[in-house]
Order: sequence, then structure tokens, then C-alpha cells
Amino acid sequence: MLDIKLIRQNPEFVVGNLKKRGIDINMEELQNIDKNQREFQVKIDGLRQKRNTNSQLIGQMKKQGENTDSLAFTTKQLGEEIKTLEEEMNKLDEQRQTYLLAFPNLLDESVPYGEGEEDNPEIRKWGEPRQFSFKPKAHEEIGEILDIMDFERAARLAGSRFVLMKGWGATLERALISFMLDLHITKHGYTEYLPPFIVNRETMTANGNLPKFEEDLFHISKTDYYLIPTAEVPLTNIYRTEILEKTDLPKYLTAYTPCFRSEAGSAGKDTRGIMRLHQFSKVELVKIVEPPSSFDELEKMTKDAEEVLQLLELPYRVILLCSKDTGPNSAKTYDMEVWFPSQGKYREISSCSNCTDFQARRGALRYRPAPKANTEFPHTLNGSGVAVGRALAALTENHQQEDGSIYVPLALRPYLYGKEFLTRE
Repeated sequence: MLDIKLIRQNPEFVVGNLKKRGIDINMEELQNIDKNQREFQVKIDGLRQKRNTNSQLIGQMKKQGENTDSLAFTTKQLGEEIKTLEEEMNKLDEQRQTYLLAFPNLLDESVPYGEGEEDNPEIRKWGEPRQFSFKPKAHEEIGEILDIMDFERAARLAGSRFVLMKGWGATLERALISFMLDLHITKHGYTEYLPPFIVNRETMTANGNLPKFEEDLFHISKTDYYLIPTAEVPLTNIYRTEILEKTDLPKYLTAYTPCFRSEAGSAGKDTRGIMRLHQFSKVELVKIVEPPSSFDELEKMTKDAEEVLQLLELPYRVILLCSKDTGPNSAKTYDMEVWFPSQGKYREISSCSNCTDFQARRGALRYRPAPKANTEFPHTLNGSGVAVGRALAALTENHQQEDGSIYVPLALRPYLYGKEFLTRE
């Protein structure tokens, strides 16, 4: 959520920044609503002060035995007028909130202007795509050959865009989750959580998924509950409405969860394999930090996610998302794209974003930068550390052998009972 004070003081800056996202906003209606709401507040405050003065005077008059009927009637009328004005003011406040909840975050000045993903600059690459002596197979074909992925039975169980992992496939997914969590906990300093996989509307709204992305969510009928699309949602809300102390920060949080997405806008995309499922596993990274350090923390978080790919011996590149490709919650985002031999291109496997104070404002999360100081909003960051299904798919493709087996990177072998290769059993 944007700071209403910034919109009051510098609306031109806000309008100009949002134009970089391709969003043209007429601030006049919001400014009028905000102006009227504040005028109502001034009237209400004046009437409350008058009512308090009358109440004190009534008390004094009663002590002196004077008749207070007329003043009491006037005071009662003031109360009724205050109630009516408060109802009108609350309506304006709801309208203002609706506007503010619809606005995306402001972009950091380092984000380049661009129309879409084709304008995202490459920041760096790691590793070279492997040169195969045979035609590499797609991960779903390898999965079926090794009998570790079953799409037909998954469709019978649930429908399209689901997979049934089996044998070494299920073990490999579990191994990747444990490997990622251990790395982030023991080396990168994150604290592990196991949050609820179902959250309420307030949590979804504070995170920024509602109201904008409701069609992409799985809503549980006849309830106010939603299945989480990512662990970012509960993790960023753990301290919602609380006031943290300076000594509480920074907070580094990580969690494995299943993630549930309707993929409403992805008809026809990635219909084969495990690239775009309704349910998938992910290890998430979240940071809550003081504002001055947040962009340095973004660089560190990106490196944390990169190390996962390096230890899995997977070629990848890091790109900086341009203005029109940056998500609405984010002020700046790096994407990591891993190489897929069967497709001959890099595909996204992680996004690391600095959401500045956007989510903290929505969730009323504050901190005190010094003892007895006024509270401020911390910055929140999130990143995939990384998407487990895509890591499994990339590992399967990049490390496939001509005989159909899969090479297991050294870092992963302790989690796979020391196996060097996965074969059909």
C-alpha cells in the first residue's frame, strides 16, 4: 500500500512512477475522497471537543444544583451528529482504502523502463549449458521412462496440471526440499517455519494477493479461507499488526510448503510436464529488515538462491525485471532462469523481490527504530529459494545420461542415500 501522505504531498511523482508500469491514474477522485474524509475528521474532532466541554459543564452545574436538561439535550444531539458524521467518514475511508489497495508499489529508480520480458537486462550468468552427445529428452519423458512421474494417474486422481511423483521421483523431491532448507538455515542464517497452508482473507490482502489476484487463488467454498499460492503469504504476515523493536531486526524466515495456483491466465502454456502445475513444492525466503539496508539485503537474498543452483550444478542466468514486467508488490525484482536443454532456453526458477514498505503498510507491521521513537514501517523481501518442481525438472534434464539414468550432484547425494545415479528400479 502506498503512503497517502506521499500522494498528498507529491502526486505528480506517484503518477509518473506508475506510468513506468504502464498505469495511467487520475488522482483527482482519490484526492477529493481524501480531502473530504479529512474535513469530516476535523468536524468530528470539533464536535467531540464541544461534547466533552458540555459534559464537564453538566457535572459542574449538577454540583451547584442547577438544571442541566437543556444542556444535556444539546449534548445528546452532538453525540447523534457525531455518529452520523462518523458513518459518512467511514464510508469515505473505505473508498480511500479501496483505491490504495488497487495501487501497485512504486518502482525503485534502478529499475529500467521496458515493455515486457524481452526488455529485461541480463545481469550475470553462471555455468555453461552442457553439450550433449545425444538428443536430450524433456523431463516428463525421462520421468516416465524411469517410472518416477505418473501424469495419467494424477489426472485420474485430480485432473490436468497435476503429477504423481513415485519412487525415486518422490524421494528426489523430498531430498531437494531438505537440501534447500538445510542450506538456508545452516549457511544463510534463516529460521525455519512450517506455516498453515490455508490462510484467511486478511492475510491474503495484507500480502497483496487480494483483491488483484483473486482469480488465481483457490478459495475454499463457504469460508473466508484460501489455499496459499506461496509460503511468502503466511511468512510476511507472521508479525502483522505488531510493533517490533530495532533489536528484533533483521528477521530471516524460510519455509517449505506446497503451493496452490489456479493458473487462470495460463491456458495453453506449459501443458506438458511439471513446469506449471496447480500444486507444486517451493522453499521460500522472506526478510523483514530496516529500510536503509533493504536493497543490500535483496542482493544477498539473490545470492542465497543462486547458491542452490550452483550446488545443483545447473547453468542459470540472473535478469533484472524491467518496469512493466515487475510484479505489483515489488519495487525491484531479480529473476533467476535455469537452462532447460529440451527447450534450448532459460526458464524462471526463482524471483527475489524487495517490496519496500508496501506489504508492511497493508499489514500494519511496524518497528521502533530507537527507544521511545515513533514507529516506522520495515521493508519486506521475498524470494524462491527455490521452486522445487522446476529444480527437479531442470536437474532431470541437465543431468540426464544416454542410458536414461540421472546424475546426482555431489551436494545432493547425502539426501539420496549416497546415490551417484538414479535409475529405473
